[in-house]
Amino acid sequence: MVTVVLADDHVIVRQGLRALLESDPQFSVVGEAADGLEAVEMVKLRKPEVLILDLMMPGPNGLETLRTLSRLKLDTRVVILTMYGREAYLVEALGSGAAGFVIKESCGAELFLAIRTVLAGRRYVSPPLLDASTGSDIRRLKARLRHRQGKLTTRERRVLQLVVEGAAKHDIAARLKISSRAVASHCASFMSKLHLKTNNDLIRYALQRGVVADEPKSRR
Repeated sequence: MVTVVLADDHVIVRQGLRALLESDPQFSVVGEAADGLEAVEMVKLRKPEVLILDLMMPGPNGLETLRTLSRLKLDTRVVILTMYGREAYLVEALGSGAAGFVIKESCGAELFLAIRTVLAGRRYVSPPLLDASTGSDIRRLKARLRHRQGKLTTRERRVLQLVVEGAAKHDIAARLKISSRAVASHCASFMSKLHLKTNNDLIRYALQRGVVADEPKSRR
């Protein structure tokens, strides 16, 4: 029996995934989580063989959750299931310890294939992204992303991502445990470094450079 935990902030998505996976008697969904914190606690509690993890969730996002789980050195294999297929996300996910990366528009059979592949000790990446899935390509893409964003500090890149995702400055301050004034300072700094003048310039930069997802969003 393959034990699975589902982490996605949409109830209907979790229900659909549970129904899909449990249509095969070899699979058992042993827990669900609606955000990153719940996902970490559920994995620690249930110790599933596989975690199906969304990238964009409230609280710690999927990448942050993945890094936390990697530090815990648990045996659970993580398969990212996301609607965002940008190279930047693939690179960060695989580099942070994900064993699989599946696009949500894939068919159910592909998710089963991904799970069985990672349980066999191999990496699985949805076919449209296969060219970026080898170790050498990941290193090359990481180098390219570092070059693109090299002017920014780690904190500035994090604030940039949250701004483009649609988070208000007070929400960013609470998330990062810094003051609203510090958030404003980081915003002014990266706008200056990137030679951007307006929010539209910022969003255009982020989309072109693969900094964030394909479109600004409030939750996802």
